[in-house]
Amino acid sequence: MTAEAPAAPAPRRRGAGRSLLLKAPSVPLSLLYLGLLSAGLSALYVEPATAARWAAVFLAAFLGPTIAAAILTAPLAEALGGRLALRRSALLALSGLVVEAPLLAIGVAFDRLLPGYSVPIVLVFLLAQGPVLWFRHLSLFGVSNPSHGRTLPASLLQPLLSVVGIAVVVPLSGADLVAAVLFLLFGFATSVQLLRAADRPLRREFQTSGVSLIRPMLDHINERDPEATERLESFFSRFAILADLSVSLLEFRARGRAKATIVLPTVHPGPFAALGASDLPRKVADRLGSEAGLVLVPHTPCNHELDIPNGRAVARLLDATAELRGHLAAAPARSGPSVLPSPGSLARAQCLGDAVLLVVSQAPEPTDDIAFAVGDALRKRDAERREGPLLLVDAHNSYTEDQGDIAYGTTVAARLQRDAEAAIAAARAAARDGPPSVGVSARLDYTVRDDGIGPAGIRCLAVRAGGQTAAYLLIDGNNLLRGIRAKVLDALRPLVDDAEVLTTDNHIVHEVDGSINPVGERMPAERLAADCRSLVEAALRDLEPVEVRTGMTEVREVPVLGPSWTERLLTSLGDTVSVFGHQAAVTLLLLLAASSVVLAALR
Repeated sequence: MTAEAPAAPAPRRRGAGRSLLLKAPSVPLSLLYLGLLSAGLSALYVEPATAARWAAVFLAAFLGPTIAAAILTAPLAEALGGRLALRRSALLALSGLVVEAPLLAIGVAFDRLLPGYSVPIVLVFLLAQGPVLWFRHLSLFGVSNPSHGRTLPASLLQPLLSVVGIAVVVPLSGADLVAAVLFLLFGFATSVQLLRAADRPLRREFQTSGVSLIRPMLDHINERDPEATERLESFFSRFAILADLSVSLLEFRARGRAKATIVLPTVHPGPFAALGASDLPRKVADRLGSEAGLVLVPHTPCNHELDIPNGRAVARLLDATAELRGHLAAAPARSGPSVLPSPGSLARAQCLGDAVLLVVSQAPEPTDDIAFAVGDALRKRDAERREGPLLLVDAHNSYTEDQGDIAYGTTVAARLQRDAEAAIAAARAAARDGPPSVGVSARLDYTVRDDGIGPAGIRCLAVRAGGQTAAYLLIDGNNLLRGIRAKVLDALRPLVDDAEVLTTDNHIVHEVDGSINPVGERMPAERLAADCRSLVEAALRDLEPVEVRTGMTEVREVPVLGPSWTERLLTSLGDTVSVFGHQAAVTLLLLLAASSVVLAALR
């Protein structure tokens, strides 16, 4: 084990610590907030303040319409082809009241502080229904049904019921009703304008409505809905290109059965959530089953260019992996210690049978994706020596935003080539006749939301060979905050001679975070180090001699996202967010300005 700088404070990334998707409060909690806010707005509205008048306004203008909207929006939206959970319907109704509140407060303030400029509070109430419609239509168009005609009735439900309710308390004149209609027309028109503007970047780049993908994304993340998954994967697959991929296996057998299997596909575990190759470690383990022992799927040198976009293509890869496992070749009973050829080397290697397991990391410096071309060049160079398979692992274990990638042709890639060749030569030279001893352990009770760790949890492989004991810890996450690796290695130092911490780069962890969600952002480093120590202790107790088997297969013409696709998507999404933020302010101000003109005409 090598020394490393102390753990640095977690960097505060844009969106760090916040969920990508809003988790709506329970329906009773939303209704409680709704009742309290309705009571407050009613007190604000009523002048003169009498209990009877307050109760009438409370029930007819605020509480009644909002509760009705909370209960009826979801079934109405579904009847028109949309989809909306009751708890989201209740939150949407509550949000409508929140939109009304500042407008009513401003109207009351003008009435009491500047009586010469005041307008009837009932007109302010009617004006507020335009922004309520604006907000509801934006929300329902995205999360329920991307059709203006089918979404409008559900969007209108709350503001229309509010207009009817206020008419029960305060008789409305014909001019008031005309103004109410105009306010709602302005709200609808400006929401349509905003949605069209926000859709332009994705339509221009991918000929697809980005807003129409919101509901499938929600359904995929919240429910793993097969129809939503198919819709999203179809979008990704439209832009795929074909590539020849490979899978390498390293299996350890004891007492006639597999104890552990290391699976190394040249596939990036993205793009997102469980789409395509995302959540690849779990998918591989499920496909191979318990007969493969403990399945470990480390990250290999590749990036988003090798994301597989759909489940059908992933199934081909998994079938090829399962078939390969049935035809593995027994390796010589030969092994050696884990070797770091020099301090600061980017590569450490260990000979297992006739294979060399090569692990690459730039830690304690930032380390992220290694380009496939870099790894492929290493494999081809080593294959010329015909000494046995080379199994490449990108440790992916020291995260700093936008740093640490190793691109082909760079100075770092050339250094990696030299360090890898030195590590491979040293590992093969240190190998001796005799089988290694292997022990395994795993802990799977982590969650993405609480720990930033995917369903494959943390898996440990302990290897005793050449008079040395090494431990490999594989965390099912997308990188490890810079410096945390040092804490884990310090905790393991009394137990083993050498260790390395790896992550799978599983992009399932993105679904509860607006960005990378590296391990260590949600889970304290001290607890992670303690858990890793416990797993190594368990794996050491499990050590026993093993037979090594290896194999490699190619899977030809597999669709992948290809060069620059992810960058194009991220750029378009960034443009969408920018346009939405700008146009939200513009359209809301336009809505309020147009409504104010009507208000001034009626004053």
